[in-house]
Amino acid sequence: MSHYFIDRNDPRVADLLRRLGNIGQALEQVESASRPMFRGDRFLTDEELSRLLRISRRTLQEYRTARIIPYYIIPGKVLYRESEIQGLLEKAHRKCVEEQKWL
Repeated sequence: MSHYFIDRNDPRVADLLRRLGNIGQALEQVESASRPMFRGDRFLTDEELSRLLRISRRTLQEYRTARIIPYYIIPGKVLYRESEIQGLLEKAHRKCVEEQKWL
């Protein structure tokens, strides 16, 4: 009876270790992307929202000044409630779609 030892050099083990590494990286990305909730709401920073909307932080500041976009200020930090931003975008989308019906 022959004995066969499985070690790191075995292709099956190497494949398994590679897959585990990929899973670890995916979990790290999910963990870094998740934001803690406050009373069931998620809040975005200036940087996160500008990246999400693909606009500059200066444009966000102009939207705040013009009262186009809702925001919260904690000394030294501006936050945006994710649900309010989603509602604002959905409202703007519906308005745009309704205007196109009459064209």
